[in-house]
Amino acid sequence: MTPNSAAALSDTSTVLCIVLILLVPFAAAGLALINTGLGRSRSAAHAMLGSVLIVCVAAVVYFVCGFSWQGIAGGAAHTITISGNRWNLLAAQPWFLRGLKLDGSPASLQAWLGILSVAIAAMIPLGSGGDRWRLGACCASTALLAGITYPIFAHWVWGGGWLGQLGAFYGLGHGFQDAGGTATIQVVGGLTALSIAWILGPRRGKYALDGMPAAIPGHNVVYIIFGCVLALVGWCGLNAAGAILYAGVAAQSVVLIAVNTILAAASAMLATAIVTRIRFGKPDASLCANGWVGGLVASSAAAPFLPPAGAMLVGIGAGLVVPLAVEWLDVRFAVDDPSGAVSVHAVTGIWGLVALGLLARFPDAAHAGASEAPGQWLAQLVGIATLVGFVLPLTYGLNWLLNRFIPQRVAPEGERQGLDLYELGAGAYPEFLTHSDEFLQR
Repeated sequence: MTPNSAAALSDTSTVLCIVLILLVPFAAAGLALINTGLGRSRSAAHAMLGSVLIVCVAAVVYFVCGFSWQGIAGGAAHTITISGNRWNLLAAQPWFLRGLKLDGSPASLQAWLGILSVAIAAMIPLGSGGDRWRLGACCASTALLAGITYPIFAHWVWGGGWLGQLGAFYGLGHGFQDAGGTATIQVVGGLTALSIAWILGPRRGKYALDGMPAAIPGHNVVYIIFGCVLALVGWCGLNAAGAILYAGVAAQSVVLIAVNTILAAASAMLATAIVTRIRFGKPDASLCANGWVGGLVASSAAAPFLPPAGAMLVGIGAGLVVPLAVEWLDVRFAVDDPSGAVSVHAVTGIWGLVALGLLARFPDAAHAGASEAPGQWLAQLVGIATLVGFVLPLTYGLNWLLNRFIPQRVAPEGERQGLDLYELGAGAYPEFLTHSDEFLQR
C-alpha cells in the first residue's frame, strides 16, 4: 500500500495535495485553542505561546535531522537481513534536506507534510503538562520528539520500514497501515503526553490526602468548541494528504475521506454526549469536545478504507471510550491530564488502529473493487505492541533523562502565581484576578 517514492503524482493529485496540506495548520490551531481552553486562565498566554514555540522547534529539528531519519519509501536506509528478508530499520538521508528538490515531487510533499505532522504530534503533550510545564523544558522535549521518537516510528510506518514490510515478508495483509497518522502522529504524541504527566506529577490541589481527585474545569469553553471546528478542517486535509502520499490512494478518494472524517467526529461527540448525560445527568461540554477530537483521531488511520457506516462505528467507539478513559486515568491511576490528551490521542488512537484491522477494505486492482486483507488485524496488533513496548519506554526514558538536566516542572511559586506571570511576566487576561487558594488544600 505504500507508493514507490519514484512514482510521480499526476498534476491534479499534486495540486490537490498542496491544497490539502495548506489545511493542516488548522489542526494545530484547533489543538492550541483546545489545550488553552481546558487549562487555567492564569496560564492561557503561556499555553498559546508554548503551542507556537513547539511548532517552531519541531519544524527546525525535523528539517535538521528528523526527515533524514524518517526518509521516503525506496530511499537509502540502514537494513538488517534476517532469514533472507532485508528488514528496513532507519533511513539514511542527508541532513538539512540536502539533495531533496522542493519542486512538488512526492518526496518534497512528504517532507512538507512531515514538518506539520511532527508539530501536531509535539503539541499533544502540552495539554497533559498544562499549568505546570516549564516553557524551556517543553521546547527541549519537543526537540527530542521531533529528532528521535517521531522520525524513527514514522520511518517504520511511512518510510518503507519494517512495520510496512510485514505484508510482503509475512503475509500480514498490506503490512501495518496508518494512512492519516493515527499511530505515527496521534498515538506517539499521546504516549509522550502520558510520559510527561508521569514525570511532572499532578497539579497542586488536584488530589486530596485520601487520593480523591478534585475537579479543575477548563476556563474557556468557547475556545474549546471553536478549536474543535478548526481541528475538523485540519484533519480533513491531514487524512486526505496522508492517504495520497503514504497509502497511495487515488485523488478521487478525497471525498470519501472527508465524509468519513466528519462522520467519525460527529458520531463520537454524540456518543460522548449520551454517555455523559447518563453518567452525570447533563452532557459535559469539555468531554464532548474531547469525544469530537477522539473521533478525528480514530478516523485517521482507516478513513480511505472504510464505508461511511464503518466510519460511524469507529466514531461511536471513540466517543464511548473517551469519557471512560478520562475517568479511569484520573481516578484509578492518578494521571493528571488537564486536556485529556492521553485518552483522546493515545487510547482512541489505539482503538482506531484496531478498527482498521477489523473493518477496513482495501482497493483491489485485480477485481476493480475492494477486498479484505487476511492478516491485517495481526499487522495492526504488531504496530500497537511496538507503540506500547518501544515508543512509550523510549519517550519516557528520553524525557526522564531531560528532567535530570532541565527540571521540567515549574517551581511551586510559579504554579501558584500562574505560568503567565511567572514565566512571561504578563497574563492573558490582565483585567481579571486569576489567582485562587487551592494551594491551601494541601
